[in-house]
Amino acid sequence: MQLIECRMLVVLAQELNMRKAAERLFVSQPALSQRLQTIEKAWDTQIFIRSQKGLSLTPAGEKIVQFAKEVVEKEDRVREDLHHLDNEVYGTLKLAVASIIGQHWLPAVLKRYMDRYPHAKISLVTGWSSEMLRYLYEDEVHIGIIRGNPDWKGVKEHLFTDPLYLVDSEIERAAEVVNTHRPFIQFKSDSTYYQEILEWWHREFHTTPKRTIVVDQIETCKQMALNGLGFAILPSIAIKEAGSHIHRTPLLKASGEPITRDTSLVGYESAFKLKQVRAFVDIVREYVRETV
Repeated sequence: MQLIECRMLVVLAQELNMRKAAERLFVSQPALSQRLQTIEKAWDTQIFIRSQKGLSLTPAGEKIVQFAKEVVEKEDRVREDLHHLDNEVYGTLKLAVASIIGQHWLPAVLKRYMDRYPHAKISLVTGWSSEMLRYLYEDEVHIGIIRGNPDWKGVKEHLFTDPLYLVDSEIERAAEVVNTHRPFIQFKSDSTYYQEILEWWHREFHTTPKRTIVVDQIETCKQMALNGLGFAILPSIAIKEAGSHIHRTPLLKASGEPITRDTSLVGYESAFKLKQVRAFVDIVREYVRETV
């Protein structure tokens, strides 16, 4: 029995009047009567008894109408679920994020996303920006949040820019680096970041650092600098919580402008059609407006 026939039987059982049921169903009375006869023939039993006073259900009709009601109610529940599905965000959001962003910026954004869309799931990988782009090229993630200015052919949205600082507990001016014996603490990074620092260093000092310590993570570099083991060059996003005992000397270009590091959201156009991705991008934009 079709859904439309189930609804028709439910209305007939409610009205017990062919004319009123036809009006509610927006069909003619003869068409409704003929359709009822077809249904009774399919069930091989009489569902309603016709009389001058109207309709009355037969015992068999009561069972058939009860079945029809259950079908209609189930359809209504499914439609309601589908409506909620249209208004809710489900699915897994797959992100590839530069480590420094994952440590210092992303947690607040993800907290807001998870609070607002509790049914969504998150898959996150972090690392160098060059590695995160590889995840995008291989279509393993929906969205990347990367540092620098890579040549990206898909969707690319600038989020914010933060300046670079020479950070130390003793050195107050960049010129003091020439005479210090304190080590320069470096962290491994992608080539573009390292190249910017090298260019600044050679332009300012025309030499190489006297002593260096190379660590694998920016957070290790930061903690060593904050604890007085040497000086480091770090972006402002990494040192917002640094104490007042830490000196921050901005790195400047030859023009006198600050040397900065860009952060961008990148992805392919097809990914932005997914509801969980659109919801995340909206929250990112909202957060950037509030904090930048």
